[in-house]
Amino acid sequence: MKNCLVIDLDRCSGCDGCIAACKHENSVDLGVYYNRVPAIGPTGTFPDIEMYWRPMQCQQCVNPGCIEVCPTGASYRDEETGVVLVNADECIGCETCISGCPYNVRTLNPNTNVVEKCTLCFQRRNDADGWEPACVHNCCTGARYFGDLDDPESSASKAIAAAGEENCYHLPDENGLEPSTVYILSYAKWQEGLDDITTTRYEK
Repeated sequence: MKNCLVIDLDRCSGCDGCIAACKHENSVDLGVYYNRVPAIGPTGTFPDIEMYWRPMQCQQCVNPGCIEVCPTGASYRDEETGVVLVNADECIGCETCISGCPYNVRTLNPNTNVVEKCTLCFQRRNDADGWEPACVHNCCTGARYFGDLDDPESSASKAIAAAGEENCYHLPDENGLEPSTVYILSYAKWQEGLDDITTTRYEK
């Protein structure tokens, strides 16, 4: 089971609505972020200049470095859903898991001394209307999808199929972590800046 996000960078407008939705849903403290939306670019030569945004959150890796290095077992994977989580009661704030994650998507909350991260709104998994992270539900451009990549009927899998696997990528993976989050990026449209951002092709 690979519950994760699929994000269409061709549609993302950089509005930061996903950040606001995440903070509201998860009561995220000031200065702590589960999700960031950095701008990429501009690239090209005037007047042919392009720019886009690449949301960054936990990549839900198949082989998470954060879990491997955590000395207390606070970082773990939920057996039922496959989601990488942090047990606040077992976290000692040593930040070892932060060093074990190359994507800079974990934050030490200075108020609680506990490391926090995107949980894919794990607390919503039993909603009667279905499990959907707040960032997906509130994305005003429809750039975010969520689901099990092992299920061809999930919205995440359908988004990949519609875009074409040749336009789907993972973040660079130099450590064999196998990030699950998929980014859709039209190669023909963004060719000039592509190699600096998403270099690992999506493979089913």
